[in-house]
Amino acid sequence: MKLIKIVTPVVLLGLTQFTFADGNFKRFSVSAGWMHVMPQGKANPFNINTAVANGTQAEVGTISTEGFLKAIDPNAIYNEGSNSANLKDTLTDLVNGPLGGLIKDKDGNIKSEIAGIATINGLDHWSAEGTGLEAEDVDTLGLTFNYHINDNVSLQVIGGIPPEVDIKGKGMITAPLSGLAEPGGLGGLLFPDGLPLDYAVPITDLSSYGKAASARAWTPVFQAQYQFGQSGVNKFRPYVGAGIMYAYFNDIELNKGIESDLIAAGHMIQNIKDNNAGAALDGKESSGKMVVDVDADDAIAPIVTVGFTYDFSPNWFTAASVSYAKLNNKTKIDVINQTTGEQLIHATTKIDIDPIITYLGVGYRF
Repeated sequence: MKLIKIVTPVVLLGLTQFTFADGNFKRFSVSAGWMHVMPQGKANPFNINTAVANGTQAEVGTISTEGFLKAIDPNAIYNEGSNSANLKDTLTDLVNGPLGGLIKDKDGNIKSEIAGIATINGLDHWSAEGTGLEAEDVDTLGLTFNYHINDNVSLQVIGGIPPEVDIKGKGMITAPLSGLAEPGGLGGLLFPDGLPLDYAVPITDLSSYGKAASARAWTPVFQAQYQFGQSGVNKFRPYVGAGIMYAYFNDIELNKGIESDLIAAGHMIQNIKDNNAGAALDGKESSGKMVVDVDADDAIAPIVTVGFTYDFSPNWFTAASVSYAKLNNKTKIDVINQTTGEQLIHATTKIDIDPIITYLGVGYRF
């Protein structure tokens, strides 16, 4: 945003230092019209880090039967003598069988002394494949300002009303929890080697929300153009251009449903840090107050343009163009425990915008 405030006034001030006419062509031209932006980029996966390092040990505490069983590796085998069976099936029969009263409390939860301690892996960092963000098409009022160095070469500034861009989400984000639970009491006697953990903890389904986020996009363009033909001779004059686009995004709003999911994920991480892994698996609130912060980096991208002008008169004309910019930016999402100030979750993704931009407007030369 600072670049816009500094460069644009300097460019416009510089333009006013030149005379308005030179030979058979007009020195300045302006136009206004319809601008349609069509992003072509595809989603890139989120890269996620949390405050739970690999090898973290935490007491499980009281945990629901469902929370206990869903974290067990579904492919693990339980061997008893010459017999073997699926471990999760064996545990299900155990907690629901005659010994269930020794394992569960009066509310039907696994007792904390039975649940024991868990060593947790997989939450330190991972890439959520098949997820990401994509920008949607948008329309806005476009404005162009040209200073013509001569009849064929000009410098152009393109601006307009900054549109609100909708951003759609793609894929389901899960946390790849793994590790080993070491039960106590009767559980420790029955499973002395521990219980392997393997569970894709659901965080948020980006695809289930119609709009993942929205942002205000400021994207001024500065480019040089070469226009074919001659003023006063050719009414139809094609042109080509090349330059740079500067992109700044503000007023970023995250979908409330996704925000709620991320707050729940923050509580999950804090519960593990609070030595209460069972509450994390049960989706309970933790000791902290969670806030979600979203930010997008500024970006500069090359842009190329082809277009034409058609003269109605020496002063009035219509203009049409198609541009392509190789634009991407980095977006980050942080979940912070406001009580302690600690960053619990840090997620980043690259949004490939790569827009094709069409413009149709009416202009005036002076």
